[in-house]
Amino acid sequence: MESTTTAPPMMGQKFPEMEVNTTHGTLRLPDAYRGKWLVLFSHPGDFTPVCTTEFVSFQRYYDQFRELGAELLGHSVDQVFSHIKWSEWIGERLDTEIQFPIIADDRGVVADKLGLIHPEKGSNSVRGVFLIDPEGTFRAILYYPQELGRNIEEILRMVRGFQASDQNGVALPANWPNNELINDCGIIPPAADVETARQRPQQYDSFDWWFCYRSI
Repeated sequence: MESTTTAPPMMGQKFPEMEVNTTHGTLRLPDAYRGKWLVLFSHPGDFTPVCTTEFVSFQRYYDQFRELGAELLGHSVDQVFSHIKWSEWIGERLDTEIQFPIIADDRGVVADKLGLIHPEKGSNSVRGVFLIDPEGTFRAILYYPQELGRNIEEILRMVRGFQASDQNGVALPANWPNNELINDCGIIPPAADVETARQRPQQYDSFDWWFCYRSI
C-alpha cells in the first residue's frame, strides 16, 4: 500500500474526482452520487469486531438514509475479495445483507487523497465519516478512535439537520430536534446591522435580539 502524504480535506471543499473499485464494480466519484447526499465512511479493517457492529448498524439504518436521498459507501484498505467474504460472513452469521458498496483501496489511493492513514497508527485507515452534499461538497468530517464505534443515529441526524438548515436558512441548536430551550425550532442568522437587531424581537420568538428562533 502506498503511504499517505495528502492533508485531510476540509469542510466546504469539493470532493476530489477519482475512480474507485468497489464490491459493486467501478464507480466514478463524486459523479456517481451527484444529486444525492453521500455518507462515505472508512473502517480500519475487515473481520474486526467494532467494524462488524458498525456495518450491521449502517445496513439496518440504510432505508432511513435512502428516504432522505442519501447513500452509504464504505471504505478500507482491504482488497475486494476480503470485502466480499466479510460481507458474506455478516450475512450468514449475523443475518444482515450488506447492500451498499465498499471501496477496495488496497493501494491506498483513496486513503491518500482523503488523509485516512494516521502516521502513528500503522497502515490501517482511520474510522472516518465524510458527509458530502448533492453538489459534491464536504459538509461534515468526523473521526473516531479505533476503540469507539460510531453512533449511526447521530450521522442520520446530521443528514436530516443539513437538509433542514439548507431548506430553511437557519442554524440548528444542540440536540436538535430535541433541544432543551427551543425544541425543534431553527435559529435565525445573526443581525448584520443595528436596525435589523432592533426589529428581530418583534419578528421572531427570542431570548434577545441576538438569539431569535422560529418553527421550521
